Amino acid sequence: MKFFYGILSLLGMILPYSQFIPWIYENGFSITQLLHEASQSHIGTFAWLDVVVSAVVLIGFILYEGKKEEMKYLWFPVIGTLIVGVSLGLPLFLQLREIHNEKKRRTTEV
Repeated sequence: MKFFYGILSLLGMILPYSQFIPWIYENGFSITQLLHEASQSHIGTFAWLDVVVSAVVLIGFILYEGKKEEMKYLWFPVIGTLIVGVSLGLPLFLQLREIHNEKKRRTTEV
């Protein structure tokens, strides 16, 4: 699963940025232009609000679950969620959790 989550983390970063970087090249880094284009239709607004709510839920889950499990490096998936989105933050957190659980199993077996 570590490998699977790692591949999804890469795809979760590459695919969104494959569209965002050309947009920035064409429009510059204009937050107002970004918000205007993202909310030009009801379906666009729907998609963005869905992403925002999902990102807030994910960050809460990362912080709660990560602290409960005493995981390290929780800031990686939080920053990934804020900079890229849920498409990076979720698989990155799941990968870190797999690595953490694997280390826990090894220490309890010894």
